[in-house]
Amino acid sequence: MRQNAGVEHVAEAGGGVVLKGLAEKPASSRSGVRAELDAKDRAIAVAVFLVTLAYLWLFRRYTFLEPDEGIVLQGAQRILRGEVLYRDFFSYFTPGSYYFLALLFKVFGSSFLVARIALVFFGGIYSVISYLLARRVCSRGIALWAAAVVTLTTIPYRFEVLHNWDSTLWACLAVYGAVRWLESPHWKWAFATGSLASLTFLFEQSKGAGLILGLSAGFATIAVLDRRRSRSIWTTKQRVWTLTQDFGLAAGVAWPLVVTLAYFGAQHSLSTMWADWFWPLQHYSLANHVPYGYQNWSENTRHLLFGSGSLGVRLITLMSVSPCFLVPMLPLIAVALLIYWTVQMWRGSDPRVVGAHYVLVCAALSGLLLSVVVGRADIIHFMYLLPLFSLVIGWMIEGRDIPGRLFKAVKPLFTACLTVAFLLFAMPLLLRALNAGGNRVETRRGVIAVPLEDTVVDYVQAHVPAGEKIFVYPYLPLYYYLTDTVNPTHYEYFQPGMHTPEQAQEMFAELAAARVRVVLFEASFWEKIPTSWPGTPVSAIVRDPVADYVQREYRACRILHSPNEWKFLFMVRKDLACP
Repeated sequence: MRQNAGVEHVAEAGGGVVLKGLAEKPASSRSGVRAELDAKDRAIAVAVFLVTLAYLWLFRRYTFLEPDEGIVLQGAQRILRGEVLYRDFFSYFTPGSYYFLALLFKVFGSSFLVARIALVFFGGIYSVISYLLARRVCSRGIALWAAAVVTLTTIPYRFEVLHNWDSTLWACLAVYGAVRWLESPHWKWAFATGSLASLTFLFEQSKGAGLILGLSAGFATIAVLDRRRSRSIWTTKQRVWTLTQDFGLAAGVAWPLVVTLAYFGAQHSLSTMWADWFWPLQHYSLANHVPYGYQNWSENTRHLLFGSGSLGVRLITLMSVSPCFLVPMLPLIAVALLIYWTVQMWRGSDPRVVGAHYVLVCAALSGLLLSVVVGRADIIHFMYLLPLFSLVIGWMIEGRDIPGRLFKAVKPLFTACLTVAFLLFAMPLLLRALNAGGNRVETRRGVIAVPLEDTVVDYVQAHVPAGEKIFVYPYLPLYYYLTDTVNPTHYEYFQPGMHTPEQAQEMFAELAAARVRVVLFEASFWEKIPTSWPGTPVSAIVRDPVADYVQREYRACRILHSPNEWKFLFMVRKDLACP
């Protein structure tokens, strides 16, 4: 049965325009909820933020010493030394993360803990945004459930300082701003949405481009469908597309890009910047192409998870890892819901405000899905976007707006299984951080906690003074940052099959010219390639001129191990004695 949208007039509030009645009606009315206007929802949002901070605080020092984490950390440190991104060192993604982290280091000091505390606050904002967006169409309990999933699993899944997390922060804020703009059409919200979407692009170009495409498609769809209705959702003063709001949107999108272009133009590095931004279009996908929802599990890991233990243990294991299979399905469900609600709006059989909300948010999620698919569609990159994809879980558990009687019949069982699955999924993430407290490593960037003993940091700090140039090859730049050493090349790491032979030759030439005393060579790196980068061409592995140069010019002095039990050789030039 068709229900009234519950929105007849508009009310002026603080210079903006709000849809009358949105805050007063419960979620079960079909007009949606403006959580920001309800004192109880505001209190819950504050509580969610504080609880999330307290929970994520437990993870702040824990690290596996994963290869990716050091990329932005070391890049920010190079900026603090006066180097300019793209001109003085290479990166294939946009500059936001480097300069944002460099600013934090400039203000609070360059330490591992400062960078990790920033992640804690990111997580708090993720959970609040998830709650506020879910609350639009869900009850308080379900919205809180979605926020809890984000708190327990999102950042803890990969608590590392990466460009993926801060770009997700801007994406979350951009979607929230777009929803507010839809609800209260005003040039200020248009400006905020444009600014946040543009910042998302400047922190990760693929995510930003996908988000902008999705939001544009969502607003365009709503505008087209609304025009064909006998009575518009909004009055003339409320319409999203007015000249003033168009100007606000354009100004919001433009100013971050103008500032960026002006800065790199002043540094005489615009051409290099453009080349680096577009570099992934030709080089990233080959080695990083994986099947949709790829889990990054080795054969040993699969056997340990599913081929060992009793039947009961295997069932519990399967339940605990089931979110890894569910999360990649969420954006696909969002695409299906986008089609469903578009059809509903076309037929005129939907509550108008609720339908417009679903179309906009699902379009944004579809654009973000596209950004993952064209890049690397493994579970990790889906988890980076769980703060937004979790909305789909909330909608499903709420169930009211999911079509079909079958789903409503199985909803209680579905909800119970999801709750158990995500709790089991979150438990090991927390336990590994708590259990690492006894394995602490004193680095030059602060104390870290690791799951197993690390012999690399202590040995390097004992034999290499701070500020000296060393060469970590091929792929663990975090050791540069933690030991306060300097990379002599333009490249923080080297990935066979992604970086080009020309870049390998450039690295080789820079290393030879610098006459570096110490090389930290990861002898076990090639064991990771079949699991981490299964698309890597064999030809990229067979010939490695940089490794050949290292083995020819350097001697191994000591075998060291990381907490992941990766083997590193501490090497010195052959004309020097081992320490």
